[in-house]
Amino acid sequence: MIPYGRQDINQADIDEVLAVLHSDFLTQGPKVPEFEAAVSHYVNCQFALATNSATSALHIACLALGVSCEDRVWTSVNSFVASSNCALYCGAQIDFIDIDPRTGNLSLVALETMLINAQKTNTLPKVVIPVHFAGQSCDMPTIHELSKRFGFAIIEDASHAIGGEYHQGKIGNCQYSDITVFSFHPVKIITTAEGGMAMTNKPELAEKMALFRSHGITKNPDLMSSTTLPPWYYEQQVLGYNYRMTELQACLGLSQLTRIDEYIQQRNSKAQCYNDALKNLPLKVLEVIYGKSAYHLYVIQLNDATRHLTVFNALRAAQIGVNLHYIPITKQPYYQQLDMTFTAHPHADDYYARAISIPLFPTMSDKDQQDVIQALTDILL
Repeated sequence: MIPYGRQDINQADIDEVLAVLHSDFLTQGPKVPEFEAAVSHYVNCQFALATNSATSALHIACLALGVSCEDRVWTSVNSFVASSNCALYCGAQIDFIDIDPRTGNLSLVALETMLINAQKTNTLPKVVIPVHFAGQSCDMPTIHELSKRFGFAIIEDASHAIGGEYHQGKIGNCQYSDITVFSFHPVKIITTAEGGMAMTNKPELAEKMALFRSHGITKNPDLMSSTTLPPWYYEQQVLGYNYRMTELQACLGLSQLTRIDEYIQQRNSKAQCYNDALKNLPLKVLEVIYGKSAYHLYVIQLNDATRHLTVFNALRAAQIGVNLHYIPITKQPYYQQLDMTFTAHPHADDYYARAISIPLFPTMSDKDQQDVIQALTDILL
């Protein structure tokens, strides 16, 4: 079966991991800060905090911004549950923004309407988490302007989007946000097996996230309560977590990062091949409006929603490993049982009734891509 996504591990990656296995450090050593520095340089952002997952990075981002049980956090309804779970971990209330059907990203119209209504009832969010769905940035300057107007912080969930661009800058530079989060899950643009990273240009947020990432503990004398301390001393200052990335993960990420631009080019080339080949089929594809997409996913939407399940099953039967990204988060049983009232999201509901993610990854052969195209053509025409 042709999977919808697949990691690319080459001999250079394996050699780097083996070198770490033979080194003195497996957990916390030189490779983690080296990887952080490399990603910071790549996206042109001042601080990077590597974590064991993007979910962990989202959590410490919320904590660093002071999200608590007294607060509200909003995010896109078209995302993986981690985008909203991070707020619930902090005890906050969550609500969801409908999508722009052209891009799959959150709708600016829906966001502004929600903000105007929330201002009237004194229920504005403390944080908004735009999700760069499928690898394309949201319209961050407009969201940033809304943040100044309505007083909320911004965490960019760029789990799909490292390597993508916006306004000639790399996604993750935090020009329009407080924090950006990347994922290095195996099917993402580059992988550390599991792993994530939080980016910020604000030293106070970097300092807080570093504490929350590692048990709330610091060894920095400048941050401690006393200046006359023995050399073995460390100090727990907050209730933190063990969210650290290992040396093994970081060295794999460093090796993968050397090929990221090649990966992005390959993903965009294959996406363009799909765009050309599928334009006469009874479906539409997501538009790339804002910058250059990293194309983590390639999503089609069927014109005829009544054929959704039939087409999905037919593609699976043809050994095409399609998937669906995403079930609207509010449809999950856990969220339905919460004592919260969520905003309606008709565009996301319609998207869910039509969307199918078809295979796209850098090492996908031309033959496999043509097989996907032919299968879609045979099923839909």
